[in-house]
Amino acid sequence: MSASENGKKTLLEFVGVHTFYGPVEALKEVNVHICEGEIVSLIGANGAGKTTLLSTIFGNPRASTGKILHRGEDITKVPTNQISRRSIALVPEGRQIYQEMSVEENMMMGTTPIGMDHFDEDRTTMFDLFPRLRERRNQTAGTMSGGEQQMLAIARAMMARPELILFDEPSLGLAPLVVKRVFEVLREIAAMGKTIFLVEQNANHALKLSQRAYVMVNGRIHLSGDSASLLDNAEVRKAYLGLH
Repeated sequence: MSASENGKKTLLEFVGVHTFYGPVEALKEVNVHICEGEIVSLIGANGAGKTTLLSTIFGNPRASTGKILHRGEDITKVPTNQISRRSIALVPEGRQIYQEMSVEENMMMGTTPIGMDHFDEDRTTMFDLFPRLRERRNQTAGTMSGGEQQMLAIARAMMARPELILFDEPSLGLAPLVVKRVFEVLREIAAMGKTIFLVEQNANHALKLSQRAYVMVNGRIHLSGDSASLLDNAEVRKAYLGLH
């Protein structure tokens, strides 16, 4: 059975995962676990392997050795299209919204894993969370600002009613005020009972939001622990927070 923390069941776990891009080993003996109801962050420099870790969950690329477990079940070789049906959603780096579709059409695309039965109800919930999307519901998504597109990418993921949401660099390329709002939204989503795994270069924001965190260096988990301790860690402060 998977590990548990503070009596909570483990939702997702990497056990000794190695992943390659061709001859290059991108993940090296990675062990990570995320329990129900947690916010867990993964920080590290650009190119450390953070996005690869998320991509490996969906089998692109596949783990070469080791296992990825969802609720204790090995999903390492499960087809990509079936992973999203396991109540796991990804908010990808760079947002990757459907540029030529309207806001509402993008939200409809988010229901693909579960169907449209709850669309009206969930659309209302998302419009309450993101009032700007209500205002722009018929606007072509590609004409919106970066911050608005990020909110849409989050709303689209939420339309699948996931229990676990993976966020890949949600603050990337956004103005400081917008970044602040994005992290407020993540806190609100966690308060809805969602589990969050946050991959983020902005270590300060990530560590202040999450309960636990991992630090990745060159494809390996270099440090791990509760986020408050890592915020005070001299190595983390120097390497990722610009502090001494």
